[in-house]
Amino acid sequence: MDQTYSQWQLVVSATDMSSDSHTWLAALCESDDRITVLAGSNAGVVEVRSAQLEVISKAMVGDWMGLLTTGVILSPDALSHFVQSMGEKPHAGFLYCDEDCLDTAGNRHSPNFKPGWNPDLLLSTPYIGHLGLWSREQWQVCHHSLGTGNAATVDTTDLIHQLALELIEPTHKSHQSLVWRVPQVLVHVPDNHLPSAMTDQGSSGTRHLARVSDYLARHDLAAAAEAGKVLVEAKDDAGENVRVRWQLPESQPLVSLLVPTRDGVEILKPCVDAILAHTEYRHFELLILDNQSTCPLTLEYMREVVARDERVRVLHWDEAFNYSAINNFGAREARGDIIGLVNNDIEPMNGEWLTEMVSQVCRSDIGCVGAKLYYPNGTIQHAGVILGLGSIAGHAHRFSNREEDGFQGRLKSTQNLSAVTAACLLLRRSVFEEVNGLNEERLAVAYNDVDLCLKVREAGYRNLWTPYAELYHHESITRGADDTPKKRARWLSECEYMRSTWAEQLDNDPAYNPNLTLVYEDFSLR
Repeated sequence: MDQTYSQWQLVVSATDMSSDSHTWLAALCESDDRITVLAGSNAGVVEVRSAQLEVISKAMVGDWMGLLTTGVILSPDALSHFVQSMGEKPHAGFLYCDEDCLDTAGNRHSPNFKPGWNPDLLLSTPYIGHLGLWSREQWQVCHHSLGTGNAATVDTTDLIHQLALELIEPTHKSHQSLVWRVPQVLVHVPDNHLPSAMTDQGSSGTRHLARVSDYLARHDLAAAAEAGKVLVEAKDDAGENVRVRWQLPESQPLVSLLVPTRDGVEILKPCVDAILAHTEYRHFELLILDNQSTCPLTLEYMREVVARDERVRVLHWDEAFNYSAINNFGAREARGDIIGLVNNDIEPMNGEWLTEMVSQVCRSDIGCVGAKLYYPNGTIQHAGVILGLGSIAGHAHRFSNREEDGFQGRLKSTQNLSAVTAACLLLRRSVFEEVNGLNEERLAVAYNDVDLCLKVREAGYRNLWTPYAELYHHESITRGADDTPKKRARWLSECEYMRSTWAEQLDNDPAYNPNLTLVYEDFSLR
């Protein structure tokens, strides 16, 4: 009622409301003709929601339609911010915003600064929240696509996320500007707010699992949803975590794992032996890309492992160290349809790491796939790359403890990120070749993986990070530090290239939020 923008219409569902609420709403309707109340019904849940959606659709007179969870509070300038975004993004079809909480004294706390459109995060957890706005066209598309499936419900928060799932485009390179987040806290959720309905799918703790299962089934996708990693700090439906297992192709693709190395048998041997012994996905080749090793023990180990396992080959690169050039060389010699960039200081922590990564990278809309990497002491080394951290890019949640949820549960949720580290990265050969591989001319050592991921994203694919592929990473042990004038100059040149080439992307990471810090890696506030 106190919105600074006055051109709005409010349609209230009266289902399950008390008689006092009905009286209060009737008085509001009398005083403001912009408010309409839909009568309640004794019909079943699906019938109620289907009928109400039809009535809402027919009553819709504006160009945009919004759904707001009962009990939450809109900021007075919320609609003004949304209208501004509609003008700035004329092709947008769906808008959502940041949120926070209100205690019983009315004090705001616990802001939820959300990423931009993140389809795989939405499959993992209902991050959209308590308000969504659809253009008239997209409302009709999503509404009719949803239909009256088993996951239909009278709960508005459920419906927001059911309809949002319909925005996930099954093919890449299209609808890139359909969904936009307004990075402003425009919705306030009281601490005593609880989901307003229980459904046939059970308690709020299983609602998102039911939504995702329904979405996968209706779209006939080769995947199954199951309960994901437990979120320790989860309090309600907003903290629920789902894992989507994507089926491997019937004919499993050959994966070519490229492992550059120079000497350092004490690092190389544990890496290669662990991959060979503890990887459940067996259809892979491992190419050791030897960059001028001279250590007799290293050379002897490479001869021994080739003789022992037919999946291993050693290829010799007799040039100065250039990470990009070495891997491009390996990719040209590889036989697989999937290229895996793997550091020689990586060790799998579970046998399903490659199965998980292959199942994700075989999806046609996915580009680069990254893993969850740990330091030997069990703290997080890599949980995806955030653009702009430290000017260029940095690792999300670095040094967090292994069991931590991370900001809004993101350490335990599969999600789209702008970039992932090449310490353990998979992508299809066709995508690698489409973007001309790694940049060996300008990025010999640093940021070549970020550049690769950004080229892949620019080509229309979604990059993805999964917490279900876990490995140890003894970070950059064999390469050493950038501690000489020559190395320092090279690093500065690579930073300059990244800034001059990708400045706009580095300053606006859609997988992050402009209200969060670019100084630290912990998702704290600016």
